[in-house]
Amino acid sequence: MSTYANLPAPSPEQGLNRYLQEIRRFPLLEPEQEYMLAKAWVDRQDANAAHQLVTSHLRLAAKIAMGYRGYGLPQAEVISEANVGLMQAVKRFDPEKGFRLATYAMWWIRASIQEYILRSWSLVKLGTTSAQKKLFFNLRKAKAKVGALEEGDLRPENLAQIAKDLSVSETEVIEMNRRLSGGDASLNASVGSEEGAGQWQDWLEDEDSDQAGAYAERDEMDARLSLLTRAMEALNERERDVLTKRRLSDEPVTLEDLSASYGVSRERIRQIEVRAFEKLQARMRELAVEKGMAVPR
Repeated sequence: MSTYANLPAPSPEQGLNRYLQEIRRFPLLEPEQEYMLAKAWVDRQDANAAHQLVTSHLRLAAKIAMGYRGYGLPQAEVISEANVGLMQAVKRFDPEKGFRLATYAMWWIRASIQEYILRSWSLVKLGTTSAQKKLFFNLRKAKAKVGALEEGDLRPENLAQIAKDLSVSETEVIEMNRRLSGGDASLNASVGSEEGAGQWQDWLEDEDSDQAGAYAERDEMDARLSLLTRAMEALNERERDVLTKRRLSDEPVTLEDLSASYGVSRERIRQIEVRAFEKLQARMRELAVEKGMAVPR
C-alpha cells in the first residue's frame, strides 16, 4: 500500500538498534483513538489514519520478529516481513468486531514472517505439509518442554515424546533438529554494531511503556477471552466447529474442505459461519453487560 511509503525501515546500513529507537517515538493508541482511526480507514480510506495505525504497532511487529532469531536469517529482513504482515492486518481490520488491532495483527505478522522463513529455507527442501510446518516452528518450544536444551542429537526418550506431541515421525524430528542445530541467538548479544548498542534482552521490556496500562490491557484481554469461552457455549456443535476452524485457527480451513466434510454446499458453510459469529457477538455483549464490562463493538 502506497500509504506506507514513508515508514521507517530496518537496514544493515542504518543499524538495527537505531531503527528500534526510531519506532519508539510513535505513540501507542488508546482504544477509542484506535477505533476512530480504523473507522476512518474503513469508511473513507483515510491514508493518514492507516499510517497512524501502522506506526503505533511497529514495536509489536519488531518484538514478534525477535522471536524468530534462531533461523539464520537477517533480523532486519525478518522485521521488514513482520511490517508487511502488519500492513495487511491494518488493511483488513474491522473495528466493529470488538477486538483490538494488536490481537488481530499478531496472526498476520506471524504468518508473514513464517512464510518468509519457509521461502528462505526451501533451498534445503523443507517439507511444506501442515505437520512439518508445525514441527519447524515449534521444535524449540517442544525441546524446552521436555528439558532437552542441550545441543546435538536428542535422547531417545525426548525424541519419542516430541514426535508424539507434534504428530510427526522420529526421523522428521531428528532431521529438523539437525537443520536448526544453530540454536537461538544469545539475549546478551548486541543489537547493532555501533558503539553503545543495546542488547536483545533490553528490548524484551520497553522501559518507556506504561506498565500500569500494559497490565490493564492484559487483564482486559484475559477477560475477553473468558467471555469468548463462555459465549461459545451458546453455539451448537456444528457452529462451534465451523467458527473455530474458520476464524479461530492458526491455519483456517477452507469453505471447500468444510463443505466436503459436512456434505453441504460452500454457501451453506458460509451461512453457518456468519450466523455463528453473529450469535457469538450477541452472547458476548450479554455477558459483558452482566459483568459490568465495556460492551464489545
